[in-house]
Amino acid sequence: MSCRSERIWIELIRGSRKTSNFCWAFILFLGIVMSFYGIAGLFFSSYLWCTISWNVGSGYDRFDRKEGIVCIFRWGFPGKNRRIFLRFLMKDIQSIRIEVKEGIYTRRVLYMEIIGQGAIPLTRIDENLTPREIEQQAAELAYFLRVPIEVF
Repeated sequence: MSCRSERIWIELIRGSRKTSNFCWAFILFLGIVMSFYGIAGLFFSSYLWCTISWNVGSGYDRFDRKEGIVCIFRWGFPGKNRRIFLRFLMKDIQSIRIEVKEGIYTRRVLYMEIIGQGAIPLTRIDENLTPREIEQQAAELAYFLRVPIEVF
């Protein structure tokens, strides 16, 4: 989900509150708790329920052309680094990069390449986007930021 205007683009990032995580947490709690490895199942299930309730990985990407600033915010695990907030100048963005790994576990990830900082992932690794969706997202973002696209 995203909100766009001529000068600001905000991309909301979904965290760990996904249907698959709910299913795995429920299955681990009911299935493994009743079997021989009950304690391990209880711990894995508790871990998944905690990440779901804390919504780890959620946040937003905000691209503000008017101010020339990019803000990336993510929620992490509780503690000192619970809030992850990165801020860059738009002029420091080198390119938008698409990384594609085909095979049994296909992976398509969108990165923002920052001068002197390296690559910052903009999409989740487990987000199964089609080639058309990732290309569309990369093209729209690169056009908005006025930077080139690289494909690896």
